[in-house]
Amino acid sequence: MKNVVWTGTWVAERLGVELVGDERLSDLLGLALRRNPRRAHLLVSNVLGKHVPQSPSVVYGHGFALGRRVRELLGAEDAGAAVVLGYAETATGLGHCVADGVGLAPYLHSTRRPVPGVDTAGGFEESHSHATSHLLLPENPVLLAGAGPLVLVDDEFSTGNTVLNTIRDLHARYPRDRYVVVALVDMRSAADLGRLAEFATEIGARVDLVTAARGTVNLPEGVLEKGQALVAEHETTRTTENTRTTENTKTAENTRTTEPADNRPGHPGAARVELGWPRGLPDGGRHGFTPGQRIRLDAALPAMAARVAEALPEGARRVLVLGFEELMYAPLRLARELEQVVSAEVRYSTTTRSPVLALDDPGYAIRTRLVFPAHDDPDDGPGERYAYNVAGAGFDAVVAVVDSAADTPALHTPDGLLARLAEHTPSVLLAVVPAYVPARPSTERPSMLPEPLRGPAFSSYAPDEVGWLLQDLSDVTLEAPTEEREEAIQSGGAHYAESLPVEYQPSPQYQELFQTALGTSAARIAQAVGAVTELVLAERSPHPVLVSLARAGTPVGVLMRRWAQHRHGLDLPHYAVSIVRGRGIDANALRWLAAHHDPADVVFVDGWTGKGAITRELTEAIREFESAEGVTGFDPEIAVLADPGSCVRTYGTREDFLIPSACLNSTVSGLISRTVLRSDLVGEYDFHGAKFYRELAGSDVSVDFLDAVAAHFPDVADAACAQAKELLATDRTPTWEGWAAVERISEEYEIHDVNLVKPGVGETTRVLLRRVPWKILARAGAGTDLDHVRLLAQQRGVPVEEVDELPYTCVGLIHPKYTRGATGADGKAVTV
Repeated sequence: MKNVVWTGTWVAERLGVELVGDERLSDLLGLALRRNPRRAHLLVSNVLGKHVPQSPSVVYGHGFALGRRVRELLGAEDAGAAVVLGYAETATGLGHCVADGVGLAPYLHSTRRPVPGVDTAGGFEESHSHATSHLLLPENPVLLAGAGPLVLVDDEFSTGNTVLNTIRDLHARYPRDRYVVVALVDMRSAADLGRLAEFATEIGARVDLVTAARGTVNLPEGVLEKGQALVAEHETTRTTENTRTTENTKTAENTRTTEPADNRPGHPGAARVELGWPRGLPDGGRHGFTPGQRIRLDAALPAMAARVAEALPEGARRVLVLGFEELMYAPLRLARELEQVVSAEVRYSTTTRSPVLALDDPGYAIRTRLVFPAHDDPDDGPGERYAYNVAGAGFDAVVAVVDSAADTPALHTPDGLLARLAEHTPSVLLAVVPAYVPARPSTERPSMLPEPLRGPAFSSYAPDEVGWLLQDLSDVTLEAPTEEREEAIQSGGAHYAESLPVEYQPSPQYQELFQTALGTSAARIAQAVGAVTELVLAERSPHPVLVSLARAGTPVGVLMRRWAQHRHGLDLPHYAVSIVRGRGIDANALRWLAAHHDPADVVFVDGWTGKGAITRELTEAIREFESAEGVTGFDPEIAVLADPGSCVRTYGTREDFLIPSACLNSTVSGLISRTVLRSDLVGEYDFHGAKFYRELAGSDVSVDFLDAVAAHFPDVADAACAQAKELLATDRTPTWEGWAAVERISEEYEIHDVNLVKPGVGETTRVLLRRVPWKILARAGAGTDLDHVRLLAQQRGVPVEEVDELPYTCVGLIHPKYTRGATGADGKAVTV
């Protein structure tokens, strides 16, 4: 078997540089010499896709795996609140891949390209780099202002100076409690190992480190001077050998360093490939990239890759997709998709600003160098740019991917990048991604937000029953099959609020169960409605503004409004607003409420509590809103019909019983969908969105449900008022026993994710209707409250397991680590 020479051998032997650490370090890294007065050596990553062409799946996989480790470190809840920041230019693509692995995290990378009209939200210096100034140019500065963890990603963690400079600058502007530093390799010296912990103590925040490998570089005395001398010696030799040389393929294989030749004849232009890039989709993270935008990119990639594949020369065996400086992620994703659809070997790398010595030696990481002039009109003026390890690599085609700002005459000159590539491959393709420039933001927030939507134009409720602080997205296709949504949500590829499940259409047998359940539970619900409304009037406000959390809270809010009218002659305002787990409450809806009502009168309403995730979400969201807006008075305490999780003080009952409105979806909630929050549909000053399913009017029982419950108000009035008085005299401090039970169940069943455990009859029903269920836990002896659950479970092939001493009537377990391959195309659960 042929021995493979380590690509750091040449530098190690001549400079005495020693790489020590994890066994896999030499697989990840090689060594080269810099043309840099601050540092002699360069650690050359074999898996970054910058200097060394590599399989795009390998490049993407390393970044994504680091992101999954960050997600495990933070936990799902904190990961959902995180922001990922990558470093230009080398780690822009790596950081984006890490963000994909984290799951729901928006992404931003620093840049060395100023963009007119976009304000700088921060900046820092990278002391060892040849180009030090980094700018942060988010389209929405709020991206950096949240309280969630900030994840900083670089290709290597050497001295820690860059990271400390970044955190120091950002922490002064936007302080937070936690930072995570991510790198492919941790190469700190012994002297630098303690600096991160000391700095964390200094700023009063937690700082974690996640890397793929650990090691250090031992540098002998005088290494900088020796390295500079070696660079000078070999640069002189190579320039003499290669000046005025036009290489054919055979020469390229033997003469590995190719500098631009004077008076070289022109080269044929590259063939353009029209990608069909989605309109308005950012080309990367320079101004921010959201999970919703990633969904748009995922959907467009197959067609774009197909266009590239069609343009490749027939019989091509080796293809390079070559990105451009900071534009690393889009070419990488395109290359990875291309790798799936062509038989050719696909490799990926990018051009760079970094000047590195090239030497034709198998023990040296940079074998060849193409030199060409900058072609994006850089702010720091003209200069050389480089593509390494491309010449002589035997590529049958090179697909150069640049953004439109770099598609300039300089790209097409006889000594430009395309001509240099044409010297070394028979086919050069050019794909141009539109350079995203944020629209100039309005200097003022809109003075007026739209008025609430009301029925019958939006929802089947009467116009006075509820005003929806939402925007109508009825004409937008948002539905995705349950199995696809589940896989995307659990893989971190999408947030549940960025799409909608296909609405469940109940069978006649199920509809009959609903009517039976309504008949047997209407009086019980009416009493709980009365009790919670009386508590609100006694403790919260004599003239409350009911604000239900769409959509499960909306029927309860309507019923509470009806009770206040029936019992006290009050005509209470009632609105429905969107709250999204991991994203918070609709801030524009809060602004509207604050402009039209006293925030102290606002009472948030929901149907029931499970483990209390929305209770916590609302508390944090209100705190952030009031801090940012200077508005005070909102009380985040939710009033609910049922509180089996013991998460709130204001409730009608803490029993876990069947609330029939949980049995159905839109057809019991005014024909309104779940709320939608997706950046390409919901702007900064828009309400969250939802759909009105007018086409389901024939199955609508929304008003029937309200009328059936309200008909019992006279019968239960005395009992409800007595129950309210009893509750007023009771210690109702939340015990959060529901959360504790969920954590225990998550570990007992080896799920290890509380978000996949849905406690209570209502949440279990939602699992069966909207998610991919794994199994149902039912309290031993539970009766008719679970008839509809058993029927749905039977229809979906889900086992129902009876459990003694279950704190809830039932608990729904979502299929853990779900993929469609794990369950089959029908989405039925399987045992694991």
